[in-house]
Amino acid sequence: MLLLFSVALFVSAALLFAVEPMFARMVLPLLGGSPSLWNTAIVFYQAALLGGYGYAHLLSGRGLRWRAAHLAVMAAALLLLPLGLGPTQRPVPGGDPVGWLLLTMTATVGLPFLLLATTGPLLQRWFAHTGHPHARDPYFLYAASNVGSMVGLLAYPFVVEPRWTLAEQSRLWAIGYGLLLPLIAACAFVARAAASSPAMPRPDPAPLSDAPVTWRRRLTWVALAFVPSSLMLGVTMHFSMDIVAMPLLWIVPLAIYLLTFIVAFAARPLIGPRRAAQVLIFAVLGVLIVLEAHASETLWLVVGLHLAALLAAGLTCHGLLAADRPGIRDLTEFYVWVAVGGVLGGAFNALLAPLVFRSVAEYPLVLIVACVLAPPWPRPARAMPGAGPSPGEAAPAPRVSGGDLLAAVILTAIVAGIIFGVRAAGHEWRQGEFVVLLAVLCFPLFAFRRRPVRFGLALGGVMLLSPLAGGAERPTLFAARSFFGIHRIQRVRTPAGTMHQLMHGTTVHGIQWVDPSRCDEPLGYYHRLGPAGQIFAAFGQAPGARRVGVAGLGTGALGAYAEAGQRWTFFEIDPVVVRIAADPRWFCYLDGMPAPPRVRLGDARLSIATDTTRYDVLVLDAYSSDAIPVHLLTREAFQEYFAHLTPHGVLVLHLSNRFFDLEPVVARIARDGGWSGRLRSDGQVSERERSQGRFPADWAVVAREERELAPLAGDPRWRRLRERAGVPLWTDSYSSLVSILR
Repeated sequence: MLLLFSVALFVSAALLFAVEPMFARMVLPLLGGSPSLWNTAIVFYQAALLGGYGYAHLLSGRGLRWRAAHLAVMAAALLLLPLGLGPTQRPVPGGDPVGWLLLTMTATVGLPFLLLATTGPLLQRWFAHTGHPHARDPYFLYAASNVGSMVGLLAYPFVVEPRWTLAEQSRLWAIGYGLLLPLIAACAFVARAAASSPAMPRPDPAPLSDAPVTWRRRLTWVALAFVPSSLMLGVTMHFSMDIVAMPLLWIVPLAIYLLTFIVAFAARPLIGPRRAAQVLIFAVLGVLIVLEAHASETLWLVVGLHLAALLAAGLTCHGLLAADRPGIRDLTEFYVWVAVGGVLGGAFNALLAPLVFRSVAEYPLVLIVACVLAPPWPRPARAMPGAGPSPGEAAPAPRVSGGDLLAAVILTAIVAGIIFGVRAAGHEWRQGEFVVLLAVLCFPLFAFRRRPVRFGLALGGVMLLSPLAGGAERPTLFAARSFFGIHRIQRVRTPAGTMHQLMHGTTVHGIQWVDPSRCDEPLGYYHRLGPAGQIFAAFGQAPGARRVGVAGLGTGALGAYAEAGQRWTFFEIDPVVVRIAADPRWFCYLDGMPAPPRVRLGDARLSIATDTTRYDVLVLDAYSSDAIPVHLLTREAFQEYFAHLTPHGVLVLHLSNRFFDLEPVVARIARDGGWSGRLRSDGQVSERERSQGRFPADWAVVAREERELAPLAGDPRWRRLRERAGVPLWTDSYSSLVSILR
């Protein structure tokens, strides 16, 4: 019996977490691969999970007919499978991507996901009435469910995606859904038979404790569920935008989030919430230093600190939730409120934060909330510091005292005095100096460890003041946040002059001299001495190149190569990037072009497909931070590009990337299409060249015939494209990021 229920929960959870990345992969081609795509999808899944838990709560007290009706609805959902997008499900260029994504997911994956979400609480409630020895406290089954979630999550990028196309994945998922139905039906039959059997011992109907389920208790559940949910998305966004846009890194925070559920709801937790709260103090102090000093080196240490804080906060909050779990009677309601907290955490990060904050400020803000909610550091006289509240005991609500406020204000005032005192003396803060200051501040903060509210308020004061000391070396002149990421314009001083650079996360997306008289000098990856300069000298000069298209605007640096008589078109998905590039206060590439370019807003591939122009040169330079929109590098995408090239036109690809080796992908597609290609890789540039605005860059040119590449064939720096063993042909339904990791 226990095995049956465990297997059903495991399979259901695995299907839930396998469909999340699978469907995100389906809509990825339409929204440019932004990290916000994943965060928004998570919000939808959390909302659907809440709907499923609410549905399970309604079913929990019903009889046999309701169980049969539930199974009939689950069977009817098979008519919606396999999952997929219809030909008319396309976002409106320049429209609201969040609204479109949520509506599309509701119409396609919404019902199957909601029905699967009912499985966890519903089967636990059924199991509680079987008379099994463990039936009185069935919450341990929640841990088994989360193990299935983690298996489904990790299996997708490493097992499923590299082996099957999207269509095959969808069919396999439908088969798995079909196999789950008899498992749930068997659980319903066993639970019904056990409940009606007079020989079966009845579980103690008393709850785990006599503590009433009050509104204060419910709100505490919501708060404790809110924090890990928000932190999981906050860490993901912070990694993508401010540390390193490493592929597949989003899996790690989500896996840690699930792990904290597994540990907290296990029959014998490995670590209690009080011990986890002690770890949280140390982790948060480490995060304070690296976060406020904008440190990204050493990478493993910085990433490890953030993940440690997420792990400790999750174990603390979920441990308090598990310790405060109610009896069987209120089991399904408990999960409803936990889901409410999860939805609010996701909505705060994915929907509200981009409208309110210009940076990933939601992450440190919720870290402070986690510290306030944590149980106090145990005093030496107390035994068993790792123990949490007893079952049924509500987690103590934080209380703000006058002493807490006073201590936080005093510490904040001291920090402000130090920061302004140093600046008043005529000295600008350097990163190393500020790191030392923060390290010293950890000592008074640690002294507040026995007062969570005082610790959290003081921590918040320090975080609020820290921007006053940072940015002296590369000040941020402008920052904007959109669905597609966070964009910052910084001033960079070099021996050769002062430049403005556009940052998307940790990646430079364009750079230009501040001096308006130098607007015709393309810098960065587009330098005249680099591959881009040679490409436009060979293929981009009028009258041979009358029409030039560029997928990805950035700062508009390639516009410096425009000549009189040419017609240029830029394809850009992010309206914020268009506004930045068109503002001569920051960048004047577009303003200095001989003729105003045409800018088409929307996904580059979809925009090119609906464009009637045929180009002599078509440049593919579309990136989301350092990540690639996979749908722009598939066989079908290349076929679309060549359909919009003139007979002698060339396709130009910017392939510079810190994490992916994109050359084998392009080489494999070129061979499949019967095209020829060359690549030039400038892997190193001197310090003098870098100070003059030149970056290392990899560029490729693909043409229909080898003779079209004659201008490059005599240069030994341009070699034929090379394939690599194990890198498959990428198509719209099949790709593998794992195969091209450097």
